Amino acid sequence: MKILALDSSGLVASVAVAEDDVLLAEYTVNYKKTHSQTLLPMLDEVAKMIELDLQSVDAIAVAGGPGSFTGLRIGSATAKGLGLALDKPLISVPTVDALAWNLYGCQESICPMMDARRSQVYTGIYTFHGDEFVTKRAQEPMAVADLAGVLNDLGGSVVFLGDGVPVYREMIASLLKVPYRFAPAHLNRQRASAVAVLAMKYYREDKLQTAAEHRPEYLRLSQAERERAEKADKASASEKTASADGAETQIQE
Repeated sequence: MKILALDSSGLVASVAVAEDDVLLAEYTVNYKKTHSQTLLPMLDEVAKMIELDLQSVDAIAVAGGPGSFTGLRIGSATAKGLGLALDKPLISVPTVDALAWNLYGCQESICPMMDARRSQVYTGIYTFHGDEFVTKRAQEPMAVADLAGVLNDLGGSVVFLGDGVPVYREMIASLLKVPYRFAPAHLNRQRASAVAVLAMKYYREDKLQTAAEHRPEYLRLSQAERERAEKADKASASEKTASADGAETQIQE
């Protein structure tokens, strides 16, 4: 089985190709350029280096969310385009699950943190029982303070990773009452190789999509959508107040 994997869900852009139990290539960049500038050139470079015939892949895996709205759309559009052009199935891998998979075999609680702004993170809690990947709490958006409370109640030591760690490191130190540590640099960000390995598991479980079916999993509204909803709620509240004031005036008259 050969899987082409893409991850542009966060600050990192990553492309990998894995065949059975062998990682053939991985190209990962955590720098300033936008994923629209980097992802396809990275894929092209990987294909050249390993003489990859894209028709030889069995499926295209993509980090399906949550994460950066723009990044997810770029990854999704790239995967869908490849899937349509090559007539290959897609495998959507939950972003936070793939992050946790970086720490394969870890028996402590694994807690990925992707910065979602405003003291919020996309997170989940996982561990490994031998080779078994165990989800203690599925990926979800959560306030950092609430996450700390959940981990304190859960007990046991925790390993943190993800781009939310440097942002909220001081909050973690002030709120955590259980032992904790941070994953090292080579394991603490998104990697397409983890997406590829999880995708192989999904492939065997027949968790496939067509390119037309695939949609990113945002888990929450974008900031623009939230602000639009807040404005609509305020306008609705103002209309109700005005209507009530008018009714009261008519009664008094």
